[in-house]
Amino acid sequence: MFGKKRRWHALPGQPLTEMDKRIIELEKRGKLVPTRDLIKTPEQIEGIRRSGVVNTGVLDEVAKNIHAGMSTLEIDKICYDYCTSHGATPACLGYEGFPKCVCTSINEVVCHGIPKEEDILEEGDIVNVDFTTILDGYYADASRMFVIGKTTPEKEQLVRVAKECLEVGAEAAKPWGYVGDIGHAVQKHAEKYGYGVVRDLCGHGVGLAFHEDPEVMHIGHRNTGMLLVPGMVFTIEPMINQGTWEVFIDADDEYGWEVITGDELPSAQWEHTFLMTEHGVEILTY
Repeated sequence: MFGKKRRWHALPGQPLTEMDKRIIELEKRGKLVPTRDLIKTPEQIEGIRRSGVVNTGVLDEVAKNIHAGMSTLEIDKICYDYCTSHGATPACLGYEGFPKCVCTSINEVVCHGIPKEEDILEEGDIVNVDFTTILDGYYADASRMFVIGKTTPEKEQLVRVAKECLEVGAEAAKPWGYVGDIGHAVQKHAEKYGYGVVRDLCGHGVGLAFHEDPEVMHIGHRNTGMLLVPGMVFTIEPMINQGTWEVFIDADDEYGWEVITGDELPSAQWEHTFLMTEHGVEILTY
């Protein structure tokens, strides 16, 4: 009988490093370990970091200009103009048929909101702006929440707690820990407030492609999921709903992208791209 094929192998012609030995031993114990291609080289990390600088600049530009009375299509133009003027490409534009370069998700829209001329931001709205940059073949991904003018205390709290969920998830992400540690921390924090954590969508590896392994769920149990190894790059992007965690696709969306909360109560999301180091995570996008 043939043995189970290992995910992790030493580099051809090279002796096993201490990292190799540690990963192989954990795999023998039944742990899910990354494949070597998920461990980015110093050159790749630098490329992703440069892409992250542009991505952060895009969202900074949105922050300077977003206001009540503007359309989400105007946000799309701001993002496109800034990104392309800095030598980069919007990853969303044309991705699996997505028609715009950024996702603008208002109130009960959880994610993948499509910018439209008729979608006008109003006082009290909360909106997630999610942008991914490709620069010299390297991807960086982030999203931020924006509160338009003065909103309700309930929406303010939701936006704040969603950001806290990102922060506690990042704090739980440790070298030689597991992806499930992230989800456990996020879920525990969100559910203290009675919020639902979306389960149908998740964070992901990123850097050399838009979406890579591992899937980073925002619910889970400690010491489960893929092993986190220095050199991995991934997003944490919890989608926190005021009510149920359940979602549906908007039937009026001709493209089949916009995700709505099941009870049509508001949702909030924050996202960073992270590099796992020997000491914890480093934020590559804000």
